Amino acid sequence: MSDFNTFEKLGESCEICVTKEHTFGTDAFLLADFAKARHKDIVCDLGTGCGIIAVLMRLRYVPKQVYGVDIQPQAIEQFELTVSRSGLKETYPLLMDLKALTNDAPLGRCDLVTCNPPYKAAKAGIESELSAHKIARHEILCNISDVCAAGNKLLKYGGRLCLCNRPERLADVMCAMRDNDIEPKYLRFVSKSPSDAPWLFLIEGRKGGGSFMQVLPQLYISGSGGISPELAQIYGKTDERTE
Repeated sequence: MSDFNTFEKLGESCEICVTKEHTFGTDAFLLADFAKARHKDIVCDLGTGCGIIAVLMRLRYVPKQVYGVDIQPQAIEQFELTVSRSGLKETYPLLMDLKALTNDAPLGRCDLVTCNPPYKAAKAGIESELSAHKIARHEILCNISDVCAAGNKLLKYGGRLCLCNRPERLADVMCAMRDNDIEPKYLRFVSKSPSDAPWLFLIEGRKGGGSFMQVLPQLYISGSGGISPELAQIYGKTDERTE
C-alpha cells in the first residue's frame, strides 16, 4: 500500500481510499449513472481500480451484490479498505485477471457488467512513467476485446455490458461487443458544451440482444459559470444512499 493513501468522502456515509496510483475522475461518475443498476442485480466492475464504480453502484442503487475485479494488488487493497471503513454490504473486491476469471467471480450470474477500460491502444500516445497509470490508460495488460470476452463470461443471457471510451475507439468497441455476442443497444456522447466535439462516449450492450441501437441525447458537462445541471445532479446522487 502507498504511504500516501487518503480517504475522500462520497456523500455522507462513505469514504473511498485513493492514492496517486489509483484514484478516479468524472468518467467514473458518468458511467455509474449511465449503467443504473437495479436492486435485484448482481453487478461486476472490471478493472475496478480503487473501486469507485463498484462503490457508486452500492451507494446509489443498492444492488443485490457488487463485485470489483482488478489485477493490481494495491488497487484491490484500497478497495478492501474502503469496503471495511465504510461498512459496505455485499461488496466484494476480487484480485484477478479479467482474461482468466475463476469461479470466485460471478460467472454467468451477472445482470450488469461495467468497465472504464484503458482508452489508448498499446504504444499509442505518451505513456505515463507510473506503472499503474500505464495499465489504466493503455491496453498493456488487456484490450477492449478482452473486456468484452470477460463480459460475455460474466453476464447471464440478456445481461448488460456498459462501457465508456474515447470517440476514436467507438468502432473498436462495437466490433468487440458483437464478436462476443453482446449487441450495442444504447449510445450517448459526452462533450464539454454544444460547441465542442465529444470527448467520451457511453455505450450499453445486451448479451444475446437483437440488432437495434438508440442514440441518446448528448450530455454536456459545462454550464454557465460552472458544471452543467445534469452533471451536478449526477455528482449529487452520492448523497442518496439507502440500505
